[in-house]
Amino acid sequence: MSKTWMITGAGRGIGAEIARAALANGDKVVATARKLGQLQDTFAGADPERLALVELDVADEAQAAPAIAAAVERFGRIDVLVNNAAYGLLGRLEEVSSADIAQQFAVNVHGVMHMLRAVLPTMRRQRGGHIMNVSSIAGITGFDGASVYCASKYAIEGLTASLALEVAPFGIKVTAVEPGFFRTEFLDPSSVRYGATAIDDYAAHGSIEQAYGAYKGKQLGDPVKLAAAVVELAAMAAPPRQFLAGSDALAMAGAALDARRTEMAAFAALTVSTDHAA
Repeated sequence: MSKTWMITGAGRGIGAEIARAALANGDKVVATARKLGQLQDTFAGADPERLALVELDVADEAQAAPAIAAAVERFGRIDVLVNNAAYGLLGRLEEVSSADIAQQFAVNVHGVMHMLRAVLPTMRRQRGGHIMNVSSIAGITGFDGASVYCASKYAIEGLTASLALEVAPFGIKVTAVEPGFFRTEFLDPSSVRYGATAIDDYAAHGSIEQAYGAYKGKQLGDPVKLAAAVVELAAMAAPPRQFLAGSDALAMAGAALDARRTEMAAFAALTVSTDHAA
């Protein structure tokens, strides 16, 4: 049975590939992005009977409900919402401005919340649906020079885990998709942003822009294969609550979990000492 997808940040990168994979699967897609022209270029030649293009800035809460309404009016329902729209803000915490931090959370966190709050009434009425929040391996382990971006993705992890419990009674499934490093525009100047201030103490330890720029074009992850995996997840009766994407994500998550277990064991006596006496 075909599904209707709504995908944010679908103008390029992972979002665009997920939309293409869903269309190739015979599904209907509502693709959204901040610029309608970008969507028109990305999906030129796609079947207009199964594709709707919607201009949407997820950071603007007022745009979320009308976008959901347009999707339902066009296709009657929303079976899968992919919250993909996000960008990377890289730089050490002291070197990032308050305005840039606020904007990072406005898009990466509040934007997801806006879409969730707008779509949930529809999915509750349907008594079903699947929400996929695109998180990151950066939501599981920290990265030097990416504290604000990691914080935004850790927020998505907590949001996803808790939301899954809240909406399970309505037949709604929720998955956090946790990509490693994928070969997309994430590190392109048109997408990534860096801290505006340089502090000499940190500069002595190397440039964040050079460190992350070295990954550009060498990322292990293939967005086309990730899109195929997301379509497979959407077809599952019991999908995972968390899905690691990429061998690098699997290795880093495993190392982080092992380190946490070791640390927990080392401090277990002090941990339990904080309980009330029996």
